[in-house]
Amino acid sequence: MKHIVTPSNTPARKHWKAGLLAAAACALIGVASLPLSGIAQPGGAVPTPQAAPAAAASAPAAPATPAAIAVTSVPPSTPALSPTVAAFSTMAPPRTTTPAADAQVVRGEYLARAGDCISCHTRAGGVPFAGGLSMSTPFGAIVSTNITPDKSQGIGNYTQADFTQALREGKSKDGRHLYPAMPYTNFSKLGDEDLSALYVYFMKGVKPATQDNAKTDLPWPFSMRWLMAGWNLLYLPGKPFASETSQSAEWNRGAYLVQGLGHCGACHTPRSVTGAEKAATHADGELFLSGAVIDGWYAQPLRNSTAPGLGTWSEAELVTYLKTGRTEKTAAFGAMRDVITNSTQHLSDADLKSVAVYLKSLNGKDGGTAPVTPAPAGGASGGAVAAALQKGDVGRIGSLVYLNNCNACHRSDGQGAQKTFPTLAQNSVVNAKDPTSLIRLVLEGSVMPQTQQAPSPIGMPGFGWRLTDANVADVLTLVRSSWGNTGAAVTPQQVAAVRKATATDAPSAQANMAKPWTGK
Repeated sequence: MKHIVTPSNTPARKHWKAGLLAAAACALIGVASLPLSGIAQPGGAVPTPQAAPAAAASAPAAPATPAAIAVTSVPPSTPALSPTVAAFSTMAPPRTTTPAADAQVVRGEYLARAGDCISCHTRAGGVPFAGGLSMSTPFGAIVSTNITPDKSQGIGNYTQADFTQALREGKSKDGRHLYPAMPYTNFSKLGDEDLSALYVYFMKGVKPATQDNAKTDLPWPFSMRWLMAGWNLLYLPGKPFASETSQSAEWNRGAYLVQGLGHCGACHTPRSVTGAEKAATHADGELFLSGAVIDGWYAQPLRNSTAPGLGTWSEAELVTYLKTGRTEKTAAFGAMRDVITNSTQHLSDADLKSVAVYLKSLNGKDGGTAPVTPAPAGGASGGAVAAALQKGDVGRIGSLVYLNNCNACHRSDGQGAQKTFPTLAQNSVVNAKDPTSLIRLVLEGSVMPQTQQAPSPIGMPGFGWRLTDANVADVLTLVRSSWGNTGAAVTPQQVAAVRKATATDAPSAQANMAKPWTGK
């Protein structure tokens, strides 16, 4: 639910090193003899929401199909897609006067936002979609490509068939295999009409750029792109998304967006030793969207579980979060900042509601399907902690660090200030089974995304420069066990590991520190 855009924390898919090795082994022992899963071919209905009102619709209705749900992607009540993100403001006007083509450009722009193409295909200070963003991986840097319609550096020579091949099969125009940092396994689910609209948009609605980028140059054997053929045989889906007739159109629309363009599983689903997502859809089991560590952050579970997940979230809260980047409970950080800034805030409320409906239908490992009623933040333990902090009682480990560094914003009761300072009480990030993100937030800080409906970039400073590993562990253990929270204790070793992985400077002067409390 694919962090500041930097080489180290762009939502790159860097967990498939083992997959390449496995693919190489398969290729060498004759993986071609395995039954082919097939390449995605046209077919399968793509869910659609209700028809758009005439005043808001900018694209013609999709041709009727025999499927139960017509193939179209134009959301209901889609507002005029005037550029609001700086990067999108430089897009060229459509180079055609054909009404149908103009409508396809508008539709394609919407789909490009839904896919968040710009976040990976734009380097800092670069031209939108001109690529050049270097994404670190354990085996080398992968540089995103130029996907503007420039004929020398971009995809200007691509035909519709070439474009479809890239998104569905992971192959460039010349047949070279793409690396799975480009989530073509997710995009292979896209319907024909969406692929057509995307192609028209990138050819007609994006300015060509001759920006010359560095080339991806991985060390041997990963430089041999043909090895990806074996990986694709094993893990590339064999067909586009197919609607489930037992579910509503709204649910199917949400499933299509989450599994396809939104490629949520690329970050929120754990990976196997081969680098593939352990579950590609809800039909594959409870590991789908069950949470994973990626690029130094813990991508939260997106399942409706009573354990940390979406069990305590309402559909309305999910829509608000994806539209504004913040709710009364929490705020976006890490890669979700870019996802919300460049993508989800621009989606229609109907599409965001569909996503929420689908996600809330996914049972967690505990089987929870109904919204969870959290324990009162002011219960026995919560009230006692708040009272002690209000009196300046630092007898509990972590209390002194909290009072010195956290209390001014998050308050003694852990409630913070709505949509300004996130609450710590019963916050799903605070209670996550993996404290990686929480540790990193304390060390580095974060800034909320700027959106149309919440334009203030409220930030939290990083404390890594002044808190020791023991300080951070103590205060987070206090937070995760107070105000109704049930998270496990955090250790100094866990903090040290995150600090090392993110290269966050340690304190240089212990005299300026709030020393770890060792008493009872």
